[in-house]
Formats: sequence, C-alpha cells, structure tokens
Amino acid sequence: MSGRRVVITGGASGIGKSIALGFTSLGDQVCICDKSPALLESLKLEMPETLAFEADVTNEKQLENFFEGVSQSLGGVDILISNAGTSGPAGKIEDLNFEEWQDCLSVNLNGAFLSSRFAAKSMRRQQNGVIIFISSTSGLFGVPNRSPYVTAKWGLIGLTKALAMELGPAGVRVNAICPGSVYGERMTRVIEMESIATGKTTEYIEKQYQESASLKRFVTAEDIAKTTLFLASEAASQISGQALAVDGNTERMI
Repeated sequence: MSGRRVVITGGASGIGKSIALGFTSLGDQVCICDKSPALLESLKLEMPETLAFEADVTNEKQLENFFEGVSQSLGGVDILISNAGTSGPAGKIEDLNFEEWQDCLSVNLNGAFLSSRFAAKSMRRQQNGVIIFISSTSGLFGVPNRSPYVTAKWGLIGLTKALAMELGPAGVRVNAICPGSVYGERMTRVIEMESIATGKTTEYIEKQYQESASLKRFVTAEDIAKTTLFLASEAASQISGQALAVDGNTERMI
C-alpha cells in the first residue's frame, strides 16, 4: 500500500494530524492543508516529509491553488480525507447568530464539497480513488443547542451517499466516519460553550458525554486515524456509501 498519494484537509492538528501520521508511517506521500500558519510551521518541524500548504477550505480559489500544488507535487490524488471542520456555535435556535451558522456550514459542508470536487477530477482520470469525510455522530442522531453543527454533519452523510453512487462506476469509494466525543481541545471548547448555553457546569456536561456511550469513555484522535487507514485499505475494497460510527456505541445524545 505504500506510496499512495494522500490529501488531508485541516491536517495540521487534532484528528487530521493523527491521520497524517498514520499514512506517513505506511510510507504514503501525504499532503495537508490548514488555515493556521502557526500549526503548519509546527507540523513541518515535526513531520518534514509531509507537504504542507496554507489554505482555507471555504475559499474556492485558495483550495483550487492547493490542489494545483498537489497535482504538481504528487501528480494526482489517490486518497482524500476531508477533515477540516469547526464545532460552530451552541445555543437555542432563536439566539443563534446567522453569520456563525453560515460559517459552520461553510467550513464543514462547503469545504467538503470543494475538496471532493477537485479530488474527483484526478480520481476519474485514473479510474480509482478513496474519499473519506469526517462527519460525526451528531450527523446520525441530532443534538439540541447545536443545530448548525448537526445540520452540516448530517449533510456530509448525504454527500457521502450521493458521491458513492456517482463515483462508484469510476472505481472510487466514498465513505464517512462519524466520531463520537473526541478527547482534545475542541471537545473542551464544546463543553464550555454548552455550559454557557445551558447553565450547567462543565463537569456535569463532560460526564454526560462520557456516560452517553456504552464504553463510557471519550474517543481519541488515534481511534479515528486507525479507522481511516482501514477504510482506505484494500481490506475495505467493498465498503462504500457508508457512515461508520466510531463512538463506543452512542446510547443517547445529551
């Protein structure tokens, strides 16, 4: 499997970085984009073999330039991991800011559309490829006070289904991974936002997140990376159009 050309959006930290490390360990050629210059510089020092470019997935021109750079550097795309995302705002629908709503959908959903649109050109030409969207269990169940995020992540599953049908005849597999509550800085920010929105303590909300899964613990970025490597491998050659939860079995949403 070594030598595959892998593109990861939002790959300079968190889940994206863990996925990049996983593919790099297999000998694949990894190219990531991120909108944070500071995170990109840190990644270049830690993973000098990884190609890293600054690009905002909500900016069509920047993303087009990024994929042109990928084409020049790697000659094409074998695997796209559409990972760039944002947690968006938390609050009652009547209190949400429209600009925050638009930003959440733009990063999570528009960015995935643009990334897959550019990658699909390469994959159609070569008649093979893998696209993996990072959705969420919020896209399977729905969560109160998180309507922008839920809407965007639910939309990713629809995009997965549509592209699996559309690109399947070209030998391209398309799947979505739906992480549960992933331990890290973003989860901490989400808990703080929900604490403000609901008036409940952060300790209470954190415990509710853990208790909502049968395994009673947070998911890790490494858990998601391992699942990504599997879905991109020949072992998953007949898996397409699926939304795979990696969540310790969510029993209820808080």
